[in-house]
Amino acid sequence: MRRIEADSRRSADTHLHAIPLPAAWGIDVYLKDESTHRTGSLKHRLARSLFLFGLVNGWIREGTTVVEASSGSTAVSEAYFARLIGVPFVAVMTRGTSREKIALIESYGGRCHFVDTAGEVYGEAARLAEACGGHYLDQFTYAERATDWRGNNNIAETIFAQLEVERHPVPRWIVVGAGTGGTSTTIGRYVRYRQFATRLAVVDPENSAFYPSWASGQAVDGGASRIEGIGRPRVEPSFNPAIVDRMMRVPDGGSVAAMRDLKARFGFDAGPSTGTNLWGVWQLVAEMLAAGESGSIVTLMCDGGARYANSYADDAWLAENRLDPTEHTATLDEFFGTGRWAG
Repeated sequence: MRRIEADSRRSADTHLHAIPLPAAWGIDVYLKDESTHRTGSLKHRLARSLFLFGLVNGWIREGTTVVEASSGSTAVSEAYFARLIGVPFVAVMTRGTSREKIALIESYGGRCHFVDTAGEVYGEAARLAEACGGHYLDQFTYAERATDWRGNNNIAETIFAQLEVERHPVPRWIVVGAGTGGTSTTIGRYVRYRQFATRLAVVDPENSAFYPSWASGQAVDGGASRIEGIGRPRVEPSFNPAIVDRMMRVPDGGSVAAMRDLKARFGFDAGPSTGTNLWGVWQLVAEMLAAGESGSIVTLMCDGGARYANSYADDAWLAENRLDPTEHTATLDEFFGTGRWAG
């Protein structure tokens, strides 16, 4: 516990960058850069909370093997905290996880255990933990309860603290993706607890179960997501649809186009889930412009683009995986030129 607390105290909060938009628009967009965490992603916060939750509940003790089902970034951060407190760590993931993330997990002393499909990770992680007498962290179940949504330096509290002296300190929208559902649940609860007028928008990639389940009001099965780190084949227990004001389905090509556009237009090198966030942000900006509204919108830079140099940033890989951002790039160009959304 002391080691994790000391690690947290040594780290300043992540930056909140203002994205320069035309002054005449009267709308401010902020990008909270979670890539500056020690382990390079938003999941650093979740991993710290899950380890603390496991420790205070007596589930993690000296020598306990810690196991997780993860698409990559959560496991990178968890491998870091496992090494910090001196316990073994095993990440269960699909074979398609980026080589960069696998290398990062192994660099922190973690071991990677592969399965063929996203739907297999849950059962295999539970089986491995039981077989070795270890602890299955289970981010998909415990993300929403391991994080203190009332405050305690959670991501929602830090966003509002950083906005206090801005011209629009209470944002119209906060836009996030759904992986475990923990981030959207924490932000949604905090907004309501503090009685802010901010609305919560959750963006979701193709094939994911979250959007159709939210739209229909009942659990719908999805498939494998092509946007690494978000989207799930099932609605995860940590996702709370009742506190989501709006959901937006984002085409996978749009996620890639927005990720690349962010780097080319504004100089921020981010991963594809950040592109998913921005595809939703730019639509909301266009809607506010059309309605003559001013205000601010906040979203997250979930991780850095270096982790995807051999995948989403590589044209050959995109072609092989039938991900074409071309038409979506044209949509972004029109938006930044006119303020209108044609996507």
